[in-house]
Amino acid sequence: MTILVWDFPTRIFHWLLAASFAGAWATAESEWLRDIHVALGYTMAGLIAFRVLWGFVGSRYARFSSFSLRPARVAAYLRSLLTARPEHHVGHNPAGSLAVVAMLALGLATVATGVVNYEGTGAHWLSELHEGAAGTMAALVGVHIAGVLVSSLLHRENLVRAMITGYKRGAPHAGIRHGHALVAAALVAAVAWGWISDYNSAPDASASQASPAASGWSRPAWRLAWHEEDD
Repeated sequence: MTILVWDFPTRIFHWLLAASFAGAWATAESEWLRDIHVALGYTMAGLIAFRVLWGFVGSRYARFSSFSLRPARVAAYLRSLLTARPEHHVGHNPAGSLAVVAMLALGLATVATGVVNYEGTGAHWLSELHEGAAGTMAALVGVHIAGVLVSSLLHRENLVRAMITGYKRGAPHAGIRHGHALVAAALVAAVAWGWISDYNSAPDASASQASPAASGWSRPAWRLAWHEEDD
């Protein structure tokens, strides 16, 4: 039977982070879209901070305590994929658990190095580190997608749909009771507020004409005042 496994906050986080990273990757080389690229980076930072917190206080399968991260368990799971009866996990499988932690760490490294570069205080090696972290994360995303497709085929279970609906195959007692929709709504509202406040802090029309890259966006509003004080 199908049971509720992924709560609303976990699913919203997953797709918002995917969209933010894809958008940041697509705008990385564009000077015109530089501020949107930066805004997406700050969005990633907020999402990662939320996910780390949710990993301690969230529902059963969202908590880090449910992750299997021991190398022996990861290796055993990968070996099982080559057998006639691969291991089936209701929550994150060991390889998926490792991928989640790695992507959170790489996302944090990408954002941190990007912020320093944006402030104009970073050295060339830091810029290279930023690009390297982003590239490594992109590669890991590719591996993650491939793993999802392989697991879906081997287990005959649509894992992409599960991350949309929250439901997977499992025993009745293994499901979670609450989807925490209000927490998810608060997360969406926080992201929306960040983007709206960022847009409202954009420079006036004359500044926009002088600088194409500043035509619609600027530093996040909660950081704008700090920079004005420095000036």
